[in-house]
Amino acid sequence: MKATIITIGDEILIGQITDTNSVSIARHLNAAGIVVLAKNSVGDDAARITEAVERALRDSEVVVLTGGLGPTKDDITKKTLAALFGCGMVRDEAVAAHVERMLAARGIEYNELNRAQALVPAACTVLFNAHGTAPGMWFERDGRAVISLPGVPFEMEHLMQDEVMPRLRKRFSLRQIVHRTLVTSGLAESMLAERIAAWEEALPSYLRLAYLPNPGAVRLRLSAYEVEGGAAEREIERQFEALRRLIPRYVVGYETASMQELVHRMLTERGATLATAESCTGGTLAAKFTAQAGASAYFLAGAVAYGNEAKRSMLDVPAATLERWGAVSEQTARAMAEGIRRRTGADYAVATTGIAGPAGGTESTPVGTVWIAVAAPRGTTAVLRQCGTDRGQIIDRAAAFALALLRDALSPEQYPER
Repeated sequence: MKATIITIGDEILIGQITDTNSVSIARHLNAAGIVVLAKNSVGDDAARITEAVERALRDSEVVVLTGGLGPTKDDITKKTLAALFGCGMVRDEAVAAHVERMLAARGIEYNELNRAQALVPAACTVLFNAHGTAPGMWFERDGRAVISLPGVPFEMEHLMQDEVMPRLRKRFSLRQIVHRTLVTSGLAESMLAERIAAWEEALPSYLRLAYLPNPGAVRLRLSAYEVEGGAAEREIERQFEALRRLIPRYVVGYETASMQELVHRMLTERGATLATAESCTGGTLAAKFTAQAGASAYFLAGAVAYGNEAKRSMLDVPAATLERWGAVSEQTARAMAEGIRRRTGADYAVATTGIAGPAGGTESTPVGTVWIAVAAPRGTTAVLRQCGTDRGQIIDRAAAFALALLRDALSPEQYPER
């Protein structure tokens, strides 16, 4: 079964607000086995709303709209849908009483605009909105459903959960959609695709693979649409197990797993301690660890030594090292990691030093150059990484590479030196 989502409002088209409603609606529909065919946004214009709904009805069995149901003149969705379904407006007494009670409790005058909230198209089934004044509406035409919901996110969410999804499950015969996501880190999207090309080519025809890259990770999602759920879930699990054997060092986990969570767990389980020494990442690594509950069990300290004098005084980086090799060098990265480890007594220490830009790069050391080092009981490892050209991207990627290097140091048997 197919669905189309339509968000209504000039404020979306001009970028005044971020559309989070379509994301939430899509999750609800997918979980019920309904494939979202398209998402569209239209302004507060009756002709465009009508055109969007008519087009969606040609391709989808379910059309979900949000927005344009408020009490002001620019909210025209109700009247537009009434015209589309060839009916007039009628007063719903239950909605009227609810609106009056809600406004009285908030000390808001019950005026003509608010009274109009109780007017609904005669052709619709009213979906009671317990959390706001604008009711949802359910229309049907030729076995297809058009559902109109308020644009206020928490009101829309409650209506989707309490009214819309139960009605869709009762009204239509739905088959299952199965999604499973494997999280990888350490290989760029193109390199990963090349590495797993044979595995991807051999996937069953009913499984679809999607690459979802973000800083420091590439998520691989396998999806099966409108299937018998149990068999598809088992096949996806079998395929991912084969993939884990193919790229073991690059697999972080499933769904929302992250490298920082993996390292957090490894440090906690081993009872090992950690310190960080950061230059170009400016405390990003320390923040990633301390954002997780339980970090106090292992995280001892973090130093942001941005300038050379700070590297000397805080981390004991020798002046001769800085003078001969420079701040962005393997030698300085190693000295930073070893210095913070020695000063704090930590079992492990990770350091970053690089050029985050936009200025400061040279032909031999361009913007995006980052040296990362991990000092561990077995010795110190340092790697050079090129992390892009945008300052924010460079910081994110450098932190991701640092986490991966720390993961390798924590399990050298499983992740031998690169």
